[in-house]
Amino acid sequence: MLLAGDAWAAKFRDFQSEAWRLETLPQYLVPQEADEFRAFKEGARYPGPYEDDWMHMVRSRTVGRVHIVRLPLSDYLKFEFDRYYRHQAPAGEDIRILDVTDRPSPLPDTLGDFWMFDRSTVVLMNYEKDGTQINRQLFEGDVSPFLEYQRIAVAESVPFEEYVHGGHRT
Repeated sequence: MLLAGDAWAAKFRDFQSEAWRLETLPQYLVPQEADEFRAFKEGARYPGPYEDDWMHMVRSRTVGRVHIVRLPLSDYLKFEFDRYYRHQAPAGEDIRILDVTDRPSPLPDTLGDFWMFDRSTVVLMNYEKDGTQINRQLFEGDVSPFLEYQRIAVAESVPFEEYVHGGHRT
C-alpha cells in the first residue's frame, strides 16, 4: 500500500510512543527545499531557533533517526546538518550519525530508508539513487528485522552533537 497525503500525515499525527527513521542517502532532492538548498550553497546559514510543526512534535514526543554517512559530507548533508539537525537535536529529536567512512556498514548494503512507528509499523521510503523520492510504501510483513536494524544503527552510531563537536568535518 502506497502512502501519500493524509494517510502519510496520519502516521506522524497518530503514533503513540515513537517515530524513528533510518536515512541512508547522501542527498535527498526535496522540491520544497530547493530554494533554501541553493541559498545554502551560496553561503546562507540557518541560525535558528525556528518553530514549526516538526519542532513542536520533537519537543512533545519521542522522535529519532540515524543517518548513515561517509566523508566527505555531500553539500546536501552539510545543508541538512545546518538547517535541520543542528536545531532539532537540542529540541529533543534523538539524531544520531553512523559514519562508515573507514569501516564496513554494520547494516545490509541493500537496506534503504524507512520510518518505523511504535516499533510495529514500517514505511519504506523508496528513492532513486540521486535522492528523488519514488514513493512511500507500507511494509506488510514481519517487522522484526527492522527492529534489529534499529538496534544495530543506534548501537553503532553517535549522537549528532558528539559527531559534529568531536572533530568530524562537516
